[in-house]
Amino acid sequence: MATGITIYGCGQDEAVLFRRMAPRCGVTPTITGAPLSEATAGLARGTRCVSVGHRSRVTASALLALGRAGVRYLSTRSAGVDHIDLECAESVGIAVGNTAYSPDSVADFTVMLVLMAVRDAKSVLRRADLHDYRLGAVRGRELRDLTIGVVGTGRIGSAVVDRLRGFGCAVLAHDSRPCSSADYLPLDDLLRVCDVVTLHTPLTPATHHLLDRDRIASMKPGAVVVNTGRGPLVDNKALVEALESGRLGGAALDVVEGEEGIFYADHAVLDSEPLLRLQRMPNVLITPHTAYYTDHALSDTVENTLVNCLEFERGGHA
Repeated sequence: MATGITIYGCGQDEAVLFRRMAPRCGVTPTITGAPLSEATAGLARGTRCVSVGHRSRVTASALLALGRAGVRYLSTRSAGVDHIDLECAESVGIAVGNTAYSPDSVADFTVMLVLMAVRDAKSVLRRADLHDYRLGAVRGRELRDLTIGVVGTGRIGSAVVDRLRGFGCAVLAHDSRPCSSADYLPLDDLLRVCDVVTLHTPLTPATHHLLDRDRIASMKPGAVVVNTGRGPLVDNKALVEALESGRLGGAALDVVEGEEGIFYADHAVLDSEPLLRLQRMPNVLITPHTAYYTDHALSDTVENTLVNCLEFERGGHA
């Protein structure tokens, strides 16, 4: 008998893969482009497993509705689970699992952002778009001359460390559980000596505003912040002020605090003042939470979502 799974917030490219892979796994998918909400939870009635994306919050009201519909397992198609009300899920008896995917997607993108930041790529490209092909006033820096700090050395952070070594730069790391061959330092010591700091730690209450006003002030003058983890790892207001004052040399951000409702949408006018201030700066690169967005990572995500649900069902959980 086939296992059923309801897939919320499913894009067209994801749907193609779910329809192709699910029958091979003995899974019958119910697919909707609508995000999970209290209003759409009824679509899951008759299945014990659901899958959600990372773009929409999974609220307590939606989880309560899922519980009433008989759902017992939720697999998010992301590594992070900070968009889910985990306490509520536990209270209604819904287990939550995340999805592993190719760390190379985010690691490659991170190194690209590092290179673009230290080579003043934003200004170069903007001038070229206006047919201004003069050399800029800011010379680029070579990675072999820099010290780069990697904060968080799980699968993605470790892949970033491996890539950076190929450029000949000094690589330092910080993690509460060291698992790479990098040289580890306490976070405050790392911040004081690194030319570039790139963030790859999960967002938890303990890591919210990991780079707060005091830590940003302690960073090496002219340092660059790269964030492909989660926006709230960085205090947005403190970051903007440090960049505008010249205390920091630049930033490359694939995630930004307050991105919800802005990223993944086409906005004629942005009402986020910090984001507008960041975008105006010639030394700040912003991309819309797209580091994970590769065909390989998508295939991994779909396959592992199905595997997660099958393993839950086979585990005989009530």
